[in-house]
Amino acid sequence: MTDNTYPLFPIFAFLGFILPLIPLPWHLQALNSGTCCFILWSSLACLNQFVNSIVWAGNVLNPAPIWCEISIRIMMAASVGIPAASLCINRRLYYIASTQATSITAAEKRRAILIDSIICVLFPLIYVATQYIVQGHRFNIFEDIGCYPALYNTLLTFFVSSMWPLVLGLISAVYCVLSLRAFARRRAEFSQFLSSNTTLTMGHYFRLMALAMAEICATTPLSIFMIWLNATATPIGPWRSWEDTHFDYSRVEQIPGIIWRTNHILVIGMEFSLWVTPVCSFTFFAFFGFARESRRNYAVAWVWLKKRCGISSIRPPIAPKFQQYATDIHCRKISLFLTTDDSGIIRNLLKVLESIHHR
Repeated sequence: MTDNTYPLFPIFAFLGFILPLIPLPWHLQALNSGTCCFILWSSLACLNQFVNSIVWAGNVLNPAPIWCEISIRIMMAASVGIPAASLCINRRLYYIASTQATSITAAEKRRAILIDSIICVLFPLIYVATQYIVQGHRFNIFEDIGCYPALYNTLLTFFVSSMWPLVLGLISAVYCVLSLRAFARRRAEFSQFLSSNTTLTMGHYFRLMALAMAEICATTPLSIFMIWLNATATPIGPWRSWEDTHFDYSRVEQIPGIIWRTNHILVIGMEFSLWVTPVCSFTFFAFFGFARESRRNYAVAWVWLKKRCGISSIRPPIAPKFQQYATDIHCRKISLFLTTDDSGIIRNLLKVLESIHHR
């Protein structure tokens, strides 16, 4: 059974890898740690899916087991890394909307970056490490999908793996509601804070808010659906022991498309989990790739590139015939605003124009 989304999905996955990286430099300059983590996790996840969709298009071979070991861990880390970054964005927006101060000190900025790093980087790494508890064997290979984590479906899997994207999404939703509430109550202080902040404008604030809300609307329903899918699509097995869970751990299950595509609910879940990451990347670029500060940075980068390539910005000289024609047109336009008694003025103007033309 062929994949109808090929090569459309690899193209979108590659664009999802490239596009969020374009605004990354000025977000790094502004020390927007949550936004930077969102960019890096979504781009890394799209790159991972791009490679898998190319290598395993139409086959279930295992030519790169080491890559699959890396790939499934990127997939697991990004599944909580993106919601965690959204949580950090919402947390920062709530702090801005509810703060009593008119500016942020350097110590507060360092503390905010440290907390964001713990949530967006350290927590996903710990999450990936704990997945070994319920990982039944090395990995699975799905035709047209690529490498996929092989988690043993038990009740423990819900607490170790499945619930965390949903928990992060719900916490983000709470922060989002609190931010809107604080903004509605304290508009004057909020505007004063933004006026003293050189790296954050009103438009930038609301774009961050819209991005975080879009991420919540995308990942939270997906998390609920995946929990339901794990509970119904395959039977929930009992947790017997560590040895039983990891028995024959080195095996790799290879599932052709003709088999896994017969389960329509599984197909919906797999396709949804694949496309949600490029959608997050495109959503981010839609909010920030066309903003005023982004266009200004594009112009600066274009000027720098022209200088590096030796491209001149001087306009080409006008051809003599065209220049004479333009001079005649200007003379006729000037004569329309003068009366017939101003013939002397017209003659003087013509002499001036002719002298300019000969120069």
